[in-house]
Amino acid sequence: MSAFPLQPLLDLAQTRMDDAARRLGELIAMETEGQRKLEMLQAYRDEYHQRFVQAVSNGIGPDAWRNYSAFLARIDDAIAAQRSAVEQSRQRTAQGQQVWLAQRNKVKAIDTLSQRHKAADQRLENKREQRLLDEHSARLFSRKHGE
Repeated sequence: MSAFPLQPLLDLAQTRMDDAARRLGELIAMETEGQRKLEMLQAYRDEYHQRFVQAVSNGIGPDAWRNYSAFLARIDDAIAAQRSAVEQSRQRTAQGQQVWLAQRNKVKAIDTLSQRHKAADQRLENKREQRLLDEHSARLFSRKHGE
């Protein structure tokens, strides 16, 4: 059997695909964590807003009103920033997925060539074995019938 001439390229493509898969996993984890933080901020905002509504119904002064309003505005700003971060993370994850798919397709293409190479080598080996068997049979036949 002859060595597959593109084996180093296949090995490199496999390594790159593995790296892309690892990176994609990291990107997915970061996106998930960003989404979790966004949901926590939204839950905290809802809770704080409920406290504000409760305080208003009990009667609060203008300073407390300003403090609640200012804090809600800061939470809203944080939510907007986190939404933006989550969207950027989604885009990076989508790009990472495209990189992984491209690497996987390269591996599949080179692996297909490798399989074809192995199949061709196997056909040659089968022909050699058949030729040897045929020669052996012919010798046996000629010995048997030549006597």
